[in-house]
Amino acid sequence: MKKEIFRAAVLVFTFLFLVSCSSDDDAPDPNPVSIQNDDENIDSFVWRAMNFWYLYKADVPNLQDSKIDNTNEYRKFLSTYDSPENLFDDLLTKNILQGVQEDRFSRIVDDYIALEQSLNGTSKNNGMEFGLVRISNTDDIFGFVRYILPSTDAEAKGVSRGDIFNRINGTQLNLNNYRNLLFGLDSYEVGFSAIENGAFVPTKNITLVKTEYTENPIFIAKNIEYGGQKIGYLMYNGFTFGFNKQMNDAFANFKNDGISDLILDLRYNGGGSVYTAVALSSMITGNYTGQIFAKSIYNQDILDIVSNQDNADEFLNDRFLDNIITDFDNNTQEPINSLGLQKIYILTSRSSASASELVINSLSSYIDVIQIGTETSGKFQASRTLYDSGDLNREGANPDHTYALQPLISKISNKDDNTDFINGLTPLVRFSEDFQNMGTLGESNEPFLNTALEYIVNGAALATKKQGTIQFELIGNSKMNSSSYQRMYIDTYKSNVLK
Repeated sequence: MKKEIFRAAVLVFTFLFLVSCSSDDDAPDPNPVSIQNDDENIDSFVWRAMNFWYLYKADVPNLQDSKIDNTNEYRKFLSTYDSPENLFDDLLTKNILQGVQEDRFSRIVDDYIALEQSLNGTSKNNGMEFGLVRISNTDDIFGFVRYILPSTDAEAKGVSRGDIFNRINGTQLNLNNYRNLLFGLDSYEVGFSAIENGAFVPTKNITLVKTEYTENPIFIAKNIEYGGQKIGYLMYNGFTFGFNKQMNDAFANFKNDGISDLILDLRYNGGGSVYTAVALSSMITGNYTGQIFAKSIYNQDILDIVSNQDNADEFLNDRFLDNIITDFDNNTQEPINSLGLQKIYILTSRSSASASELVINSLSSYIDVIQIGTETSGKFQASRTLYDSGDLNREGANPDHTYALQPLISKISNKDDNTDFINGLTPLVRFSEDFQNMGTLGESNEPFLNTALEYIVNGAALATKKQGTIQFELIGNSKMNSSSYQRMYIDTYKSNVLK
């Protein structure tokens, strides 16, 4: 893909956007009113960005174009909100789809620097990646360690996968305090426990410190000999554009080693770059270059603009690739290392979201996708970062604040128009991870991985063992407070093209 692909369409976008927000009413009003609104400039940015790009604009009366017909009334409207956040929340659709809120994922942030770092895989992190569960019929919460990031404080202090904790700084975690205790502090004491006869018994306390850390989403990439077969295993924990080359290198190793099957472990992958999802899928297959991978559906205003462009197809469709961009700034590309597979085994959980679901849904139009685990999150919409500038891109952003939006701007379907799976994608083989029997990631006897290996070799999965005595509900994980959590975004590559 080249930068030039979208330039013509974008010129029209920018022109019509500026026209829509620069009516005759923007001239000095002959009867101006005095309005006290310290956030008026930010509020106006929020409204015009949502008015132009929001996927569900048609469902929100306060986002209709007529809202700016009268400048004084428009300014009064903005002044009724005591913060940009409250205005943004009021501009979101309240529609319910299949019993679930249709927009659970649009976000506003007051620090787009931190947002950009998060999208690049960088955050303050102590290295303890965990799941959070609520004990049934109580407000109490406990966490279980899913994996430990290398070269972090948690690794240095001996925290291990499967460790259980229920106290932070001596306070029992519950629904009311866990966000402040786990995500509001850079250093805290973790109270670990063992479960004995259904009760938590304290075992040790460890103080963990967060530092700036960039996570490599390729957590494990290895070949496994099992049942006389050579099977590739990739535990991939985030669709991070900056690690495209490392992902392509991993597939080169799979290809050179002549694997017969591939297990793609997305159980902890909350999503990320659409482009990287297309690239990963192209590495898995390699037989469909140029064919439609996914389709994007925008609000009617955007669709009306796009339909008049010669390159509408390139804007509305993502297609399988034969080259991958490894460095956008220097336009560095390299051939994709593809495996030519006609079947893929994908491990999922409720933490598998957005771009993870995109891969499953889109590949299913072309090859056999054997989904093993539980239902996924149910995130089929994409967002992009919008800044307070004339064309809502990063360049020229208002220096007086660092607010940015990540609203849902499109929903994505596969080639066969399947979308709106708001309750998640259903597995073919059901398996739930047991926090009391986690196993070692990447080892063939790790229960989740072993389920997939057995299915590949023997055509059937082993029966899931009954879990422990404590009944629980998964409510989140260590990444849930990140501004990039469960995002499927039009990443830096495509956003830069759209200007």
